[in-house]
Amino acid sequence: MLPRLECRGISLAHSNLKLLGSSNPSASASRMVLSEKVSQLMEWTNKRPVIRMNGDKFRRLVKAPPRNYSVIVMFTALQLHRQCVVCKQADEEFQILANSWRYSSAFTNRIFFAMVDFDEGSDVFQMLNMNSAPTFINFPAKGKPKRGDTYELQVRGFSAEQIARWIADRTDVNIRVIRPPNYAGPLMLGLLLAVIGGLVYLRRSNMEFLFNKTGWAFAALCFVLAMTSGQMWNHIRGPPYAHKNPHTGHVNYIHGSSQAQFVAETHIVLLFNGGVTLGMVLLCEAATSDMDIGKRKIMCVAGIGLVVLFFSWMLSIFRSKYHGYPYSFLMS
Repeated sequence: MLPRLECRGISLAHSNLKLLGSSNPSASASRMVLSEKVSQLMEWTNKRPVIRMNGDKFRRLVKAPPRNYSVIVMFTALQLHRQCVVCKQADEEFQILANSWRYSSAFTNRIFFAMVDFDEGSDVFQMLNMNSAPTFINFPAKGKPKRGDTYELQVRGFSAEQIARWIADRTDVNIRVIRPPNYAGPLMLGLLLAVIGGLVYLRRSNMEFLFNKTGWAFAALCFVLAMTSGQMWNHIRGPPYAHKNPHTGHVNYIHGSSQAQFVAETHIVLLFNGGVTLGMVLLCEAATSDMDIGKRKIMCVAGIGLVVLFFSWMLSIFRSKYHGYPYSFLMS
């Protein structure tokens, strides 16, 4: 029972610590241990916002009491032979979040960021019965992690902003994410405007192309397909591209839940929606075109085939995400 009593004593206010220290030598010793742990973590954080931990460091600084600070730990597998693309993407976001906290004016020793790589701390993975990566867990200042202290990566994605919201919910520490400047967007926009400006200049004597209905319809259709496939959801949530099963090596491109999706899934849905759209366009052209009857029949058959094929595949994805959906269509 003594370790639990010491842990509770350390988690009290500073004034209570002084009172305990004057009357209980063991509490004073625990306070020294706590101050050493905090000092060590602060020293490492000043050098690198995300502290790399092996099994020994994890047990001493994260698992063992006393502790009056929270530690957000990312369990990952970054070595090249692990081929974990998602781990690298999640690590980039985690580094952005940790740097935002470290160089924030609100920075304190209430919370620290750490990382355990499988190849450097496989014993930690075994200790926690963990068999997948990346995984984010909050080790609170008091007690053991609860169910909500494990981040729902598949639902929320791994963007720094989403992880910051989860941390605020678990620790009451609000972190404003500050991303390094990204010049790719402005450069691409500038390049696009330059191309458009060049085309307008070259065709300044004939501006009819600006009033081309087919061109504007195609641009609007591309925008609609991108939005209906879930690209905006990806931009907000930052989900992984796909998921690789660490045991079987099988890669899943379709998320099994209706509450989440992978980036690859949106690309597949975009392709299927495009196929259905192309089929409908062919059917419309077959009905209204002035071409000979033979070509119109071919267009009609091709259009029906595209609609049936891609709509069937689309429905099969819907059924895989909404379990129990009773309806199917041909190959779905």
